[in-house]
Amino acid sequence: MMLGSTPGWPAVLADGAVLLRPYKRSDARAWSEVRIANQKWLAPWESSPPGPWSEMNSTRAYAYVYSDMKRAARRGDSMPFAVCLDDRLVGHINLGNIVRRAFSSAYAGYWVDARVAGRGVIPTALALAVDHAFGPGGLHRIEVNIRPENGPSRRVVEKLGFREEAYHQRYMHIDGAWRDHLGYALTSEEVAAEGGLLARWRRVRA
Repeated sequence: MMLGSTPGWPAVLADGAVLLRPYKRSDARAWSEVRIANQKWLAPWESSPPGPWSEMNSTRAYAYVYSDMKRAARRGDSMPFAVCLDDRLVGHINLGNIVRRAFSSAYAGYWVDARVAGRGVIPTALALAVDHAFGPGGLHRIEVNIRPENGPSRRVVEKLGFREEAYHQRYMHIDGAWRDHLGYALTSEEVAAEGGLLARWRRVRA
């Protein structure tokens, strides 16, 4: 487990077969397998360091990724979760760039194995993470920035009722160019009356 100074961290969150937990050093092989298998699904949307995808997502690379996540969590800058389905690692959610005091905000980023996409795994996982952020995590606002062309990722936040509130031109360097992004956001007040984001998502699915 990652020992951190972030309120509410570390944490294990679950809803049915979907489980969010801190990463472990022993996740290297599972993380590498799912990342390499999903190159075509993930590479167009991620800001990745230069180099072959297989090398950047090898078990050796995971050692550096894991160390970076652990350091950020200890500083209170982020809450990185491994997303598991029936105990198998199938995705990732990070609440990063956490700012406290008057801002009390974070950015959410996520990805999921294409082999389980469309089954509600990431909307459920994001709802769990946001409810935790607004509760034990002590945050007030969560932002998500997504390329306009990334339909599956946009559908996740739109299903959950995030507001589209901004268009960021040339926001991030991805896949060889500066890419525009749509900005979505949600505040704790927007879901408090509904019993939280997970409760909202359950009603939407029903």
